[in-house]
Amino acid sequence: MNTSKTLIYDGSFNGFLTAVFTGFEQKISQADIQRKGQAQNGLFTETETIFTNLEKAKRVWNGVRGRSNNAIKSIYFAFLSEQKGIEPLLYHYIQKLMGSKENKAADFSDDAILKINQLAHRVGREKHRMEAFVRFQLTKDEVYFANIEPDFDVLPLISKHFRSRYADQQWIIYDVKRKYGLFYNLQSVELISLDLQDAHVNSLKRNAAFTNEEYAYQELWNNYFQSTNIKSRINKKLHTQHVPKRYWKYLSEKKVS
Repeated sequence: MNTSKTLIYDGSFNGFLTAVFTGFEQKISQADIQRKGQAQNGLFTETETIFTNLEKAKRVWNGVRGRSNNAIKSIYFAFLSEQKGIEPLLYHYIQKLMGSKENKAADFSDDAILKINQLAHRVGREKHRMEAFVRFQLTKDEVYFANIEPDFDVLPLISKHFRSRYADQQWIIYDVKRKYGLFYNLQSVELISLDLQDAHVNSLKRNAAFTNEEYAYQELWNNYFQSTNIKSRINKKLHTQHVPKRYWKYLSEKKVS
């Protein structure tokens, strides 16, 4: 049994689950799972680069979900928190869950499990904030556009809400911090990126704590988007770091099915 090892993955959720599979397969008790480009390896630490494998990722997903619907939701939400060091905590969480006949997902005496659940709760709260406070503007090409800058990567979690609420109009919700968005074309929701260099998005900051129903900086976008064809700026070829759509259907509701 390997006591410790650093596993480097591509930043995607499937990549993380593949790393978990590798850790279990190699019987690594302490897997320091790190994102490519952010890895900080110890001088004498054994390191392995993990290549995303959808079948292995699916096996971990189904294995955890088979143990606990609440646990798979907590894992996914906590992953979207993007907190530094979240991956080793999640690995420990999954170890506890899969290594016992009992459901350890609610064992809050374990500091790691407590932190995972706290992070998942914060991400869930941010999800509901976005659903409540997103405001759209109509663009030149008849697409309703909203820009957001959430604390966590919650776009995949709000897709179902807005598709249901605004099913009869085309819309885009764009995360200016993470530089990707959701585009609803009246039939399906797609992940997109946009060429928005002229909008100077890096200079915009979100109003603290959503004290108003509107974003404080929303007015700064009005003139720009009223004269812009958004569709011509859409790029549907995104990096794998963004969350796969196959998970959305499980995680848009309070209880994972």
